[in-house]
Amino acid sequence: MASIRKHRDKYQVQIRRQGYPALSKSFNKLSDAKEWARLMETKADRKELGPDRKVLATLTLASLVQRYRDEILPRNKGGQVETIMLDAFLRHPICKKTLADLSTSDFTGYRDDRMSDGEGEKAITAKSVKRLLSPIQHMFSVAMEEWGVPLKENPLANFKLRVVDNKRQRRLLEGERDKLLQAGKKTQNPLVMLIVRLALETAMRRGEILALRWRDIDLERRSVTIREAKNGHSRTIPLTSAAIIVIGEAKGRTTENKIAENALVFPMAPNALLLSWNRLVGRAKLDDLHFHDLRHEAISRLFELGLTVPEVASISGHRTLGQLMRYAHANHSSIRAKLIAAE
Repeated sequence: MASIRKHRDKYQVQIRRQGYPALSKSFNKLSDAKEWARLMETKADRKELGPDRKVLATLTLASLVQRYRDEILPRNKGGQVETIMLDAFLRHPICKKTLADLSTSDFTGYRDDRMSDGEGEKAITAKSVKRLLSPIQHMFSVAMEEWGVPLKENPLANFKLRVVDNKRQRRLLEGERDKLLQAGKKTQNPLVMLIVRLALETAMRRGEILALRWRDIDLERRSVTIREAKNGHSRTIPLTSAAIIVIGEAKGRTTENKIAENALVFPMAPNALLLSWNRLVGRAKLDDLHFHDLRHEAISRLFELGLTVPEVASISGHRTLGQLMRYAHANHSSIRAKLIAAE
């Protein structure tokens, strides 16, 4: 709020706003003092005034990241993965900077550092940097809008990062499925291979499988309901005979006499599955195979079986044709066989 008082023959204006430095100015006329006060308050409302650097100097980027990790991420879907990302980000020197000294150029330096062979860290792609900074950008928005941190603007609002479209087209090559299943026999946690087999049969995402509960499975109708997918929509998908066998094996491994409907079908932490998957791929000696490639493989096989685009989309959960076709890559040998048969 602005306060105006007369001192001798001058009108002194003082404006104090939380998060902004105190402003003061003297005028000969009261009308000029009121006009300046209105102007400064309007600028403050529009966040056109510079923030109070004394306040920003007391806050480090690390303190902001830690608060976001502890207060916001637990409420987010996929928060566990982002927590791991932020824990790694906190080890970077940029987190030691105060908000008063932080600028977009610091994130440009972080980008260049991570995309080069930095000391002790493997170089990553522009796409990975963008994924790492996405929660940081949202964190600044939350800090400004909900926490009252007096930043003039989001430091990442004008951050530019050119991402090359390098969408994966990895499918299982001939014999790789058998290698994967063979290597799975040495996996200590039996749930890992059940999850892998179910992913190949249903095209479900890793998070969707791990969130699956017994109440979501209807063996009588041979279907499973995904209550909330990555895009926020639910869907019900059919189960193949092989998928039903997997669910039966999972049910047989429970120690309870009666399975609680709300119990998880595969009680396993996402990071534990990721580590197990990496060891599995290593034993199978498969090059550059990600867990998400199993979804790619399953969707492509659905097209090869002759399902229409709407039918595949109802299983995969994609909302647009463009999203779906990213995953649809037919086996070239299958295409050649059809072409030869048509001659």
